Amino acid sequence: MKVLFVEDEPVLLEEMETYFSSLDCICEQACTFRQAEQKLRDYMYDVVVLDITLPDGSGIDLITDIRKSHIETGILILSAKDSLQDKLKGLNLGADDYLTKPFYLEELNARVNAIYRRKTLKGEEQITFDQFTMEPLSKSLFFDSKEVCLTRKEYDMLIYFVLNKNRVVSKASIVEHLWGDHFDQNDNFDTVYVHLMNLRKKLSSTSGKDYIKTVYGMGYKFTF
Repeated sequence: MKVLFVEDEPVLLEEMETYFSSLDCICEQACTFRQAEQKLRDYMYDVVVLDITLPDGSGIDLITDIRKSHIETGILILSAKDSLQDKLKGLNLGADDYLTKPFYLEELNARVNAIYRRKTLKGEEQITFDQFTMEPLSKSLFFDSKEVCLTRKEYDMLIYFVLNKNRVVSKASIVEHLWGDHFDQNDNFDTVYVHLMNLRKKLSSTSGKDYIKTVYGMGYKFTF
């Protein structure tokens, strides 16, 4: 899961990123309206955790832009005010949930995961293709009920491919989804290639099929 935290309180921002990173989420952060606007223009996210009160604008004003360009992105609003007016305005503009500060990180995690399952996974607890079954909550993969061991990156890559089946995805989009802005742009794509080849081998050795097709000059396509 790729999450953008938009929050102007440095301590809370760091706490949220540390907590969700420990759960193997790809986390990015913005502490101003302008930073958030730029990131949302340049990148895709599964969920945006959005503070209402920012030093240079209102997080509410970002919701419409998110909905115009990223209809599948989940939005959870944070606010220090338990204001019914703010809550209704945010939800009416397209936010998926609302949480009032202060809150427990465990509750935030539960809310974010609920949004992710509902928006990205379409409410599915399991995702199946051929004889494979994926369980997103436990990040497990099974073939005919026997577990297939994948690394975290391999699993995240697989679910990205499955959710984008029959579409050509570029190496750049894979990098963005799996590493976010933590990826060193000065590096080449060897890391991506290694993870992809390992995933490809594990799937083909288990099922006898090659699901990941190379589209030369463009990227890769997952078909089954």
